Amino acid sequence: MRLIGLALVVPLATTLAQSPPAEVSQRITAVESGLVPIIEIAGRGPRMTLLERMAYYGVPGVSIAVINNYRIEWAKGYGVLEVDHRAAVDTNTMFQAASVSKPITALATLALIQQGVLDLDADVNGVLTSWKVPKSDSIQNFLVTIRGLMSHTSGLTPTGYVGYSSGTRLPSLHQVLEGAKPANTPPISVDELHGQGFHYSGGGYTILQEVISDVTRVRFTDFMQQTVLTPLMMAHSTYDQPLPKKLRKFAASGHRSSGRVIPGHWNVYPEQAAAGLWTTPSDLARFAIEVQLAAAGRSSQVVSQALVTEMLTPQRGGPVGLGLFLRGSGSSIRFGHSGANEGFRAEFVAFVHHGQGAVVMTNSDTGGGLLSEIINAIAAAYLWPDYSADPKPLAKMDPKVYDRYVGEYEVGPNQVFVVTRDGDRLFIQTPDHDRAPVYLESQTDFFLTMADERIGFLMDGEGGVTGLVLRRGGAEVRAVKRKS
Repeated sequence: MRLIGLALVVPLATTLAQSPPAEVSQRITAVESGLVPIIEIAGRGPRMTLLERMAYYGVPGVSIAVINNYRIEWAKGYGVLEVDHRAAVDTNTMFQAASVSKPITALATLALIQQGVLDLDADVNGVLTSWKVPKSDSIQNFLVTIRGLMSHTSGLTPTGYVGYSSGTRLPSLHQVLEGAKPANTPPISVDELHGQGFHYSGGGYTILQEVISDVTRVRFTDFMQQTVLTPLMMAHSTYDQPLPKKLRKFAASGHRSSGRVIPGHWNVYPEQAAAGLWTTPSDLARFAIEVQLAAAGRSSQVVSQALVTEMLTPQRGGPVGLGLFLRGSGSSIRFGHSGANEGFRAEFVAFVHHGQGAVVMTNSDTGGGLLSEIINAIAAAYLWPDYSADPKPLAKMDPKVYDRYVGEYEVGPNQVFVVTRDGDRLFIQTPDHDRAPVYLESQTDFFLTMADERIGFLMDGEGGVTGLVLRRGGAEVRAVKRKS
């Protein structure tokens, strides 16, 4: 079996083409029938089937890969590549990884560190030749390093990217960095409020893309293929943007929360390092397994144990190592990343010390909540240590207090979030989401099960609401409340 000229090695039980062993089959059944809603809602049973939850969220297609004992124990696709079409999702179906592109970029960057081409803590302007990071006028001794870029601690904007409709004119990487037309994002700049503390930055990884191109003189997609994708046998993966025609038959189409297919099937992301990877859960699982094995000193396909250990070490007090979000502690520490491109949601989690993990990818804006429920079901079936699959209890508050949140919140020109109240419930509508319910976690924190997005309302000293922050896949969007 071959794809894009590379041998595809499929370990036993990676797909369901052969009947899996009885104990694996039982665990698959437990996952498929054991989804736990991420919040407690009266009248809803505690566990539901995967197909029921796909229907609830309106997600056309899902793909899963499960890691156990440092190998892919099983992988399986569900649903269809595109709504109203019959082509089924399988283990070869490619999805946009969105921000899950970043940790693979980070691993490739560490390969250049290992070779001595780059220095983790040197000023990146010393190696950038065709563009320079802008200086800060207000932060003394401002310095942007590879470490800061990979750990989101350089205080740079923007947080994320929305991509470009298929068939439209794409900006060059320099135009993206400079915010020049036809780029649809502002120029990379220093967020003066955050300085060099943790501040999620897609822009930082776009700078890394430029760094890699400048120091290697190799096309970024070719560098990623040679450095990570081929060595780890990620044969159904590419950073090419737009997606080459010969691969489009393997690709899932992105879907809006309304169920409509994104025009042109998906957006295009010239910000390849930050959001441009097309891949499968099995390929991402191969990446996660390499990190696990390298951390244990059992592999060094890309970089050494010492550099992977650095990758798994929290940086500057933030929740991120070098490209990987870190959770848990002691023997139960785990790493992972989530991603949210237009029409796609993805997430992976893996334990550093237990050889367990999972990758889930969907082709819908509404897939975020489903990702969490699937991973929770896997955690329960595999008895993951220190990993709660219990639903979140909803906080209680006088519904009248909700009135202060109601209103219009302006993100930018022609971008407005509308928060409304209906009885004892709040709803939000955004330019890329239909009206969806939000659920209360605290006096100021809410979340959306339909897209696994969180909303934090900003308050003034007198309890008035002045704005909100919408968090999605690690990125943040800030909006100011319009005066009534």
